[in-house]
Amino acid sequence: MLENKNTKLTPIENIGEFELIDQLTKNFSIENPSSIIGIGDDACAIDFKKNLSVISTDLLIEGVHFDLSYVPLKHLGYKAVIANLSDIYSMNAKPTQITLSLAISNRFPVEALEEFYDGIKAACAKYKVDLVGGDTTSSTKGMVISITVIGQTNHKKISKRNGAQANDLLVVSGDLGGAYAGLQILEREKAVFKVNPKVQPDLDSYTYSIGRQLKPEARKDVFELLDELKITPKAMIDISDGLSSETLHLCKASSLGCHLYEQKIPIDHEVIKICEEFKINPTTAALNGGEDYELLMALSQSDYDKIKNHPYLTVIGHFTDSETGAKLITGLNQQIELIAQGWNPISKAN
Repeated sequence: MLENKNTKLTPIENIGEFELIDQLTKNFSIENPSSIIGIGDDACAIDFKKNLSVISTDLLIEGVHFDLSYVPLKHLGYKAVIANLSDIYSMNAKPTQITLSLAISNRFPVEALEEFYDGIKAACAKYKVDLVGGDTTSSTKGMVISITVIGQTNHKKISKRNGAQANDLLVVSGDLGGAYAGLQILEREKAVFKVNPKVQPDLDSYTYSIGRQLKPEARKDVFELLDELKITPKAMIDISDGLSSETLHLCKASSLGCHLYEQKIPIDHEVIKICEEFKINPTTAALNGGEDYELLMALSQSDYDKIKNHPYLTVIGHFTDSETGAKLITGLNQQIELIAQGWNPISKAN
């Protein structure tokens, strides 16, 4: 859990709740003028003037959403923030503040929590977001993380899920399947370690995919690019549960069907290699893997010239009328019904 096992560790019961919070948050600073009151009062105060407030929250539970046997605490803190910021960017909004609530068991020393907060701070610093509040309490079941993110956007720029129209382009940022591929490698190495703890994993060939799983990034750059190109997505969602699930969310919300072209789905060559190792179809990894935190959007046909051949964005299909249904068009030009098989947080399988 901690990289330096020779460090003298401080049990959390040796320090009071408020002193613990002070110690963990002492190096956080306020960057946004909208953050009027931050940590230290009973509640924060935020002033967005004439803009809309956009708010999202997420819950992460040890053993369900993350495995501390291979997830470093600093990476966990970073990823917990990123997962929430991505939701705000998917609304075409700018995240500005977060609150963090944490439930921890007494197996975590203060130093472990400092590592976790180092990751929180790194994400806040990179994305210019203020930590303005939260809570800390005890847990009998391990670590539970709850982050609420607050952002702002102009009334005319907000992108919901229900604005797509027939013939709009289906566009995705980045590439897909990397986080899922990285998870397969980490789970394999965990199984090997259980059998023989002396075996040292060789992960040099998998750095991109493991990075996509352990330390993903939110697409702030795409949010800024869309503003620069004067493009307001007609509908948008982030890819946390898999491309198939998110595409169907857009179709359902907009009462449309779609054609999603298998050969257009962007997949990194390392991901293809890993899928070959595990005998997984790369398309399956991209459709159902999740945790890529890319942005999936509906753009008007008139925006095509602005984005064609752009390295950040790929047109992977288009929306159709609802009667057509949501179809995956294979490389052999077969039409297959698109089915959501990605992450389901309330599935019994989890």
